[in-house]
Amino acid sequence: MGISAGNHGYEPQSKLWKHFAASCGVLYPPLRWIVQLTNSAALRFRNWSFTNKYPAVNTITDKERISMVREIFSTITGKYDFLNHLLSLRRDIAWRHFAATKMRFFKTNRYLDVACGTGDLSIAAALEHPQISVTGIDFVGEMVQAAKSKIEKKNMTERVMLMQRDALHIPFDDNTFDVTGIAFGIRNIPNREQALKEMLRVTVPGGQIMILEMTFIQNRFFKFLYYVYLNYLLPLFAKIFTANPAAYHYLADSIINFPSPDQFARIMESTGITNIEKYPLTFGVTWLHIGKKPMNC
Repeated sequence: MGISAGNHGYEPQSKLWKHFAASCGVLYPPLRWIVQLTNSAALRFRNWSFTNKYPAVNTITDKERISMVREIFSTITGKYDFLNHLLSLRRDIAWRHFAATKMRFFKTNRYLDVACGTGDLSIAAALEHPQISVTGIDFVGEMVQAAKSKIEKKNMTERVMLMQRDALHIPFDDNTFDVTGIAFGIRNIPNREQALKEMLRVTVPGGQIMILEMTFIQNRFFKFLYYVYLNYLLPLFAKIFTANPAAYHYLADSIINFPSPDQFARIMESTGITNIEKYPLTFGVTWLHIGKKPMNC
């Protein structure tokens, strides 16, 4: 019996998978060995027991998910940066840097980092653009405190202001920021449309709305490998390094159930964001969406 990944899934023992593995062996013999090894590892990891106290994201209400997200991120703060770097092979640093290089400041020289977490995108933006001031908001108090400590250690307190606030009710006037962005946060917000509308509202006309987010990879071969990684290897590492490994079951579940890049671009358009550009990063593991606020908005 193979592994099933729901709507995105593979069943490694199916005829399709066997045909794919055989084709790999014909086209490139070493690749067949990789496929067989991955299949064996997946079947072995399937029987490992991990505590999973969080329900699947598509089985709970928005209110329940918000409460769950708050609990998760308040319990993993201490190891959050370490695990992000480890589990992404430090690609998360490069992804944030790429996003920062795409930011354009032309009027207010202000950047808003929504769901800022421990402040890495805020710092990346401030370092890339010395002329700007940065505001970061997050609804998890423990994350905000961790970000403040990091900002203080980097002597950036005069340029980066952090506060505990909700992405659905951003506490700023219309047309305040040249750029508003969110990195690896929109996936955790059930009402994504409202969050995007709030980001659009506080952005100046002609300004940018940027979304950096992980999604389930679309390539058929890498899709299976990524599924194994998310559902077996990632929880294993989390179990070793964090007191709440179930949080990383949630992470995998939220990635698998996040809209595809094209679907998410349509969600952005539905809120009034225009001129959307999409950038795949690291084989499409992460995507950067950049849109603009219309000049007449």
